[in-house]
Amino acid sequence: MSSDVILVIVVGTALAFDFTNGFHDTANVVATSISTGAARPQVAIGFASLLNFAGAFISISVAATVANDVVSADVITPTVVFAGLIGAIAWNLITWWLGLPSSSSHALIGGVVGSAVAAAGFDAVIAEGLVGKVLIPALVAPILAFVVAGLSIALIYRVVARQRPGTVTRGFRYGQIVSGGLLALAHGTNDAQKTMGIITLALIANGSLAANADPPLWVIAASATAIALGTYSGGWRIIKTTGTRIIKMDAAQGFSSQGAGAAVILASTHFGFPLSTTHVINGGVMGAGAAKRVSAVRWGVAGNIVVAWLLTLPAAAAIGALAYGLTRIFGTGALGPVLVTLASISLIAALFARRAQKGAPVPASSG
Repeated sequence: MSSDVILVIVVGTALAFDFTNGFHDTANVVATSISTGAARPQVAIGFASLLNFAGAFISISVAATVANDVVSADVITPTVVFAGLIGAIAWNLITWWLGLPSSSSHALIGGVVGSAVAAAGFDAVIAEGLVGKVLIPALVAPILAFVVAGLSIALIYRVVARQRPGTVTRGFRYGQIVSGGLLALAHGTNDAQKTMGIITLALIANGSLAANADPPLWVIAASATAIALGTYSGGWRIIKTTGTRIIKMDAAQGFSSQGAGAAVILASTHFGFPLSTTHVINGGVMGAGAAKRVSAVRWGVAGNIVVAWLLTLPAAAAIGALAYGLTRIFGTGALGPVLVTLASISLIAALFARRAQKGAPVPASSG
């Protein structure tokens, strides 16, 4: 009975993470379209939400990586998964509050790694999978998106150099609807799978699924719904950072950065890499800006984003380890996860209430 209660808490927490992933990563999908005027905010976010939902059903390769290739299944319990999710959600909320587009994917993996290490030591980590399927892609993907977007915008400017600016802008704004749609589809395909993998991991640890089983349909549908709802709720602080503070973007640059991001994410999903859409789209934005003029990129803002990226894995791991330690104070039953969940909800509610009393807008609202 106790294990079933913990499993229910884990599934609920995983879907809560998926929701925060959606609103945290909304900027990755829609910021360029909004900032160039290609789409109104409500339209862009609604469109992205639908395609996020659809994308979650395309593949389960990334879910398999998260469930099997990062931490050893032998040491995983529902409580370990729960603590990792707390680490990921906490880091998502911290960086969202500060307006920093950090990686939800790496927050999730960092949180689970931290809680697993706290439970069983460093032998719990599958180093080959962590390095080969998480860390190396994390380095390569934004560089690849930077190069692809830079080459694309250089070619585009050469082709349209003698065309009327108004005609070119209108054309690329229409093109952004297509490239933004592909990016939203890619985001759903890659990011929703991480939650599928975590829930599947918890189900296996609880004995509800056989080892190496694929995510059940209800897990896929629930994950797709949570990330779509999170995307629809918006993430306005991060939209501003991605869409306007890195570079002042035109429609052609928006089209190039979105297209580069979609291509890199879809390719990574095919190979089962749990990629950071944040890394990729910001790499594309920087590449599109630098190809036009190196000084066009606000490198100080870009540097702050890189620092957030570097901190994500260790910070989420530390919070995940702390969450696991707190739950174990109350034994191995359901009491620890229940108390940590209630404390987390109370803390979040208190912070938002305090912010509302000061008259500051809560940035999650899409209006």
